Formats: sequence, C-alpha cells, structure tokens
Amino acid sequence: MGLIATVKRWIGMIFKRRAEEDFQVKEITSPQMKDVISRCADMYRGIPAWVSAEDNIKTINFAKAVCSETARLATLGIKIQIGGGARGTWLQEQIDKVYFNLRHWVEYGCAYGTIIIKPNGSGFDVFTPFDFMVTERDGNGNITGIIFKDSYADNDKYYTRLEYHYFDDTQPEGMRPYYIKNRAYMSKSANSIGDPVSLSQTKWADLLEDSGPIDKNNGEQLDGPMFGVFRTPEANNVDMDSPLGLPMFLDAEEEMQDLDVAYSRNSEEIYDSHRIVLADDRLIYESGTPIDKLKRGIKAASVKIARFVKNVFGNGPQEFYQEINPQLNTETRITGINNFLSFIGFKCGFSNGYFVFDEKTGMVTATQVESDDRRTIQTIKDFRDKLEDCLNGAIYAMNVYADLYRLAPIGTYETVYDFGDITYNREEDRARWWQYVVQGKVPAWQYFVKFEGMTEKDARAMVEEAQPAEQPGLFGEE
Repeated sequence: MGLIATVKRWIGMIFKRRAEEDFQVKEITSPQMKDVISRCADMYRGIPAWVSAEDNIKTINFAKAVCSETARLATLGIKIQIGGGARGTWLQEQIDKVYFNLRHWVEYGCAYGTIIIKPNGSGFDVFTPFDFMVTERDGNGNITGIIFKDSYADNDKYYTRLEYHYFDDTQPEGMRPYYIKNRAYMSKSANSIGDPVSLSQTKWADLLEDSGPIDKNNGEQLDGPMFGVFRTPEANNVDMDSPLGLPMFLDAEEEMQDLDVAYSRNSEEIYDSHRIVLADDRLIYESGTPIDKLKRGIKAASVKIARFVKNVFGNGPQEFYQEINPQLNTETRITGINNFLSFIGFKCGFSNGYFVFDEKTGMVTATQVESDDRRTIQTIKDFRDKLEDCLNGAIYAMNVYADLYRLAPIGTYETVYDFGDITYNREEDRARWWQYVVQGKVPAWQYFVKFEGMTEKDARAMVEEAQPAEQPGLFGEE
C-alpha cells in the first residue's frame, strides 16, 4: 500500500471511529471492500504496489486511462434539460454550474467504484469512499444511512464536520421520517479530527445540530435520500451485501501489473540499445585536451561513456576499436503489450483492440468506436444509466433544499437527458456535408452553421458576399 493511501486510510479510521461513537451507529462496509478501494485508489493515482525502482518497473497508469476514456464516452455530448416553470429553471441553473464537472465525477466513480453527489444549497459536493461511511442499506442495496466528512483549515486550526443522514425506521408502519445531524470538531493537526466544538464557531454556523423530520413542501415524506449515488454497473463479487460498487478495473488488476512489467522491459531495452564503444583506454582523454599534451605518460582522464563498457587493451587493429549495436526486439514486445491492452480493455468492458500502443508516440491510445463495437457501446450505455440515476437523486435532493430554504418558487420539474452518439465521427460527417455542398444538394450556409458555429444570418451573408459578381456582356449591358 502506498504512503498516501496509508495516511488516508489511517485518517479514515479515526474519522469513522469518532462517527460511530458520536452517532451510535456501525459502519457496514467490510474490511475486504476497504482493502479493494484502497488498493485500486493507489492504482488510479499511479502508485500501484508493484512499482519498483530496484527492479526498474514503472507504470503507464493504465487504470486512469481506462477510467478517463470511460468518463469521456459516458458524458460525450451530454445535454440535461430541466423544465417545469420557475422551479425547473432554477434547477437548470444549478446543474449548469457543475456541467463541466460531470466527466470528472464519472471518472472518480469508475476509479473508486462509488461516489456520492450531495447538494449543499448553492451547488454540489462530491464524496469518495474515503470521505463517507455507510451505516444502513435497504433490501434493494440502496444506501439509506450515511455519514459524510467535510473539513477546512483556518490559519493553524483544522475544522471537521460529520453529517449524518438517515431514515428513522423505528416509527409506526407507513412513517419513515428523514433526519440530518451535524457535529463539528477542531484540531491543530490535519491528521486528527480533534475535540468537539459548537457549529457556531465554524463556517457551518447556519446549520442545525439536529434537524427535525425533513419533508417535501406538501408535507409528504421524502421518497429518497438527500444525495445521488453513482456506482459502477457490474455486480459486486467482493462483498455481495455491500451497497458500494467495484472499481471498474479491479478484475484486470493482475493483467495491469503484467502490462507495466512488459512496458518497463520494452523501455529498458530501448534505453540499453544505444551504441556501445569498446576502445583502448589510451584513446580516451578529457574533451578539450591540447594536442601537445597528448603524450605517452599522460594519465587518461575519466569520461562519461556508455553503460556496461570496460577498457580493452587491444593488440591488433580489430581489437583497438570496436562498436556494439544491439538488435531491438521492440516489435515482438509491442505485440505483447497490445495483447495485454486488448485483454485488459475487454475485462473493463471494451471491445477487443480498443486500446493500442502507438509506436511513434509511445503512448496508449483509444481507437474510434465503430458501430459494430457492441461491447463498448453497451458498457457506455450502462454507465450512462448509472449517471442518470445519480443525477436524478442529486437533482431531487436539490429540489428538497429549494423547498426547505425557499431558494426558488414552488413548482414541479421534469428532467430530460440526451447523450451524444459515441460512434459519431465529426470529421467524416464534415467531409460528407462538404460533398453535399459541392454537389449542390445543400446550401453552403447550412454547412457553416453546422460545423463552424456561425449563425444562420452571418453564414448567409458570408456566402452571398463570396458569390462572384455578375460579368457584363461582350458589348456591355444587353
């Protein structure tokens, strides 16, 4: 386990121990799940356990590459439209504030298996498993009890807030009120929660320590929790009772280690392939030595030469100076690297051959999704469905906040999602449309509107201005 993950886990243990004591609850996340999350977090941050300077094993951080590409495709061309009058307009404004964070959120969810999106009244906060603790779940695997950790620093003091959300299932049948509890702490160390303090001494002074039952504006009980949950779509085979998802690359952990070893060996071979010169040490003098000083008896200066070279005292012309030019096996090694990439990609839900090693750049790249890449397309659809579920929960919670704090006019709302086609190739589409223009099938101004971002008015004016002026006849006007 990496140092960063170790520190985070240690701090997390302190936070969770204090949360259990102060709220009289128990965490339901198993040690096995915690170990998986910590291990995969290290892989995502580029510090997997197998990286070794001694054995010259480095990492290409393919775990992040897989998560980043999944997030890119899952949020490609995403449009979120919230209607329903003034309330819908206000909710739309809140989503627009974080629109460009959606891709990052999905990437974190892919890496950690689960993230929580929680509104704060003026925006949204995102929490990874290191910053929340699950205390209850229902029969469908939905999180119904959770404690969030929030913190900030003020000069030499560190403040932490624990926020406990839960449904009270002890009430009579049909009654299931929702509560939120807040507790604040102050410490002089970032590695400690410290001692309890009043909320009034912190930036959270406007929050209640214990809320009353939280209801909708019409007095009805809440239909769901005050947060949205994004979790990976595959089944949890580490802990089937856990409401948390698994990091999307967990099943390919061993293959990722093999990939890093193969990549490191290829890089090592390239590094060691430079020309090696074996020369009589009488040929080696410090650069810039005057010719008149190159006499017998002058001590040869030490110089920096290629690795694995020793002086050769030659007796003949063939031994006096020699060169060694190692042959590279990069083609064979790259074939092996691409095999690993394909297998890992498949285990992560991508079609075979989606990820390839570029020999020119030395980087791992993603190929264009084709219409017959059914595995990739289905995987991205699954992630988009999970993103919709998460955003629906977050928007619902923000709507409740609007009721509680009168942040927007009372009313209903409706959310519509639209995602871009992942098989779409803009350059091919551009070329096809230009052919339509050349062939006279569509007016040129439509092309400029569609691909150059011009308004219809400006595009029409430009096309009209570009038309050649009408030439007079041979004998002037006719």
